[in-house]
Amino acid sequence: MRNLLIILLSTVLFLQSTSKAAQAQEDNDPYLWLEEIEGEKALDWVESQNEATLAVLKAQPKFEETYEKVLEIFNSDERIAYPQIRGKYIYNFWKDEKYERGIWRRTTLAEYLKPSPQWEILLDIDKLCENEGEKWAYEGNNGFYPDYTRYIVYLSRGGSDAKVAREFDANSKEFVEDGFYLPEAKGWICWKDLDTVYVQTDFGEGSLTESGYPRIAKIWKRGTPLSAAKTIFKGEKTDVNVGWNVINTPERQYDVLCRRTAFYKSHNYVIEDGELLKIDIPDDAVFGTFFKNQMLIRLRSDWETDEQTYRQGSLISIDYGKYLQGYRQFSIIAEPDERSNVVRSSTTKNLLLVEMLTNVRTELYEYQFQNGNWQKEKLKAPGLGKFYVVSPDENSDQYFLNYEDFLTPTSLYYVSDEQERSKVKNLPAFFDSNDLEVKQLDAISKDGTRIPYWLVNSKEMKTDSSNPTLLGGYGGFETSSLPRYSSVIGKFWLERGGVYALANIRGGGEFGPKWHQSALKENRQRCFDGFIAVAEDLIKRKITSPKHLGILGGSNGGLLVGAVFTQRPELFNAVLCEAPLLDMKRYNKLLAGASWMAEYGNPDIPEEWGYLKKYSPYHNVLPDKKYPQVLFCTSTKDDRVHPGHARKMVAKMEDMGHKVYYYENTEGGHAIAVTNRQIALRVAHIFAYLWMQLK
Repeated sequence: MRNLLIILLSTVLFLQSTSKAAQAQEDNDPYLWLEEIEGEKALDWVESQNEATLAVLKAQPKFEETYEKVLEIFNSDERIAYPQIRGKYIYNFWKDEKYERGIWRRTTLAEYLKPSPQWEILLDIDKLCENEGEKWAYEGNNGFYPDYTRYIVYLSRGGSDAKVAREFDANSKEFVEDGFYLPEAKGWICWKDLDTVYVQTDFGEGSLTESGYPRIAKIWKRGTPLSAAKTIFKGEKTDVNVGWNVINTPERQYDVLCRRTAFYKSHNYVIEDGELLKIDIPDDAVFGTFFKNQMLIRLRSDWETDEQTYRQGSLISIDYGKYLQGYRQFSIIAEPDERSNVVRSSTTKNLLLVEMLTNVRTELYEYQFQNGNWQKEKLKAPGLGKFYVVSPDENSDQYFLNYEDFLTPTSLYYVSDEQERSKVKNLPAFFDSNDLEVKQLDAISKDGTRIPYWLVNSKEMKTDSSNPTLLGGYGGFETSSLPRYSSVIGKFWLERGGVYALANIRGGGEFGPKWHQSALKENRQRCFDGFIAVAEDLIKRKITSPKHLGILGGSNGGLLVGAVFTQRPELFNAVLCEAPLLDMKRYNKLLAGASWMAEYGNPDIPEEWGYLKKYSPYHNVLPDKKYPQVLFCTSTKDDRVHPGHARKMVAKMEDMGHKVYYYENTEGGHAIAVTNRQIALRVAHIFAYLWMQLK
């Protein structure tokens, strides 16, 4: 008996020591120095990697030809200048060969509708960079309603999420001296009136969440220092962020505050008579907007209230005045089924425009609220592609619509109060699509779930397993992967004989919240299984073979392809992994990573790390496995997904003896590029790599 106890005790001690050793190995990361974004040693490593990768890729056939042609496409005057209706003007931001970092400009509607409109330049970013000695990137604006003569203009250094906010006078075309100004931070400003704004920014120690976003919302008066802004609300450090949204309608202004307690949960408040009132809706519901004094809500889960159940995914509304009096009977605007989804809604003066997906095909509806009821009309789409609202006008019922699919050049339509929809802008055909066709196919995932995917190929394609094929996907954050017209994929892949596939895997929003939620946290492997199933289906149909199959994904899609190539390396011969998450042990400690724990899980909780470590690419790459020669791309200025993910993965794989490629742009933010030249260089890298690996 004594011997048995000794044996048992020894076994327990051995298991404990083994567990501690394994944990120590996980915690002991020899590549942490690569997380020092601007560290001298890290940047020297980046420079060395860039030189080695560029030497190989620039030597590939057609590299310079591709670069020059991509630059020509992105600088083309025939591109659509997308409109932003603000007051009596149409605004647009534009980049080309002359304006490398872009110009913010405006024109009248009548002028915009002409084939070659004349524009009034408001802000020249290249000139601003020259005058101020900064590498500014334009990051949008927020105009003062209703006349839009004053704007808050956002500028970032190198395309990062952290921005500088500066007040701009659209009449004088100058920044306002002593106007509203925020130093660089992940913050923003909302207009309450011309002399009062709501502000959220980095107010100093303790004012940010663990995700690096503001947790304090204030109100700020013109002529006073930022330090004098009055605090309205404080969130918790564990929140994602706290922020204002001012919604202006013809009926009234609504001042809304949102405290995001997690990525998919929030508490929403409105200000009434100077008091904050919490909106009584489920935490995971999406607070929409106000229209005709109706408060719009989209549900991420079933909701039972007042003895009625509103189904998951539904768009519902209620009279705001009655709501404040305690009434809780909602009207159902749209109720999707198992294969459809409400994507988003927008408003004109009298129209609620609702975009839906049915079997990954866009449908668009006009709703009017008349006599207490919603009346809808379905708009006829030009085809089976992506059909969506671009810029609705809050002061009339005019708006613009955009249509695109894999083979049809993008078109912009104008809808006005008085006339029928008319096409006003159109991309030229940047590639020859006459010999191409599009199909929607299905693959069966490991658990039997049907996974749809799009396939674009030559009508003369032979099913002999020899076709270079590129498979893309995302599968996260309820974001849908939809057909779109890509001039570069068309010109440099399809036109040269490549096949393109796009997977609609779980985790995305193609079939609503349920499709997304089925792959959260401990169920993340379902994303990867679905993507693998599509890859295997392409091989089974003899469209391609592992020798000729490549995959690509960025951000969460970078995690997708990272997990898939470490799990099934024998399926692929090329992996393009851009701005990726890869180290799932430390992702929540890097930049905005903590905000995504509702999607992936918390690696600091042992039970959750238990499932994260099963697929974390950084922890599952092995020295004795054969992997495709992956191309990792990121940006030094990406302050959303830390460049350390890609850096560390490359260093680890190389030390294990695996050949990989790495390129890091020194600016560009999460998009990895700011100027058209940077975009052209990135695209040339991509196609040089893909053809090198898959031809």
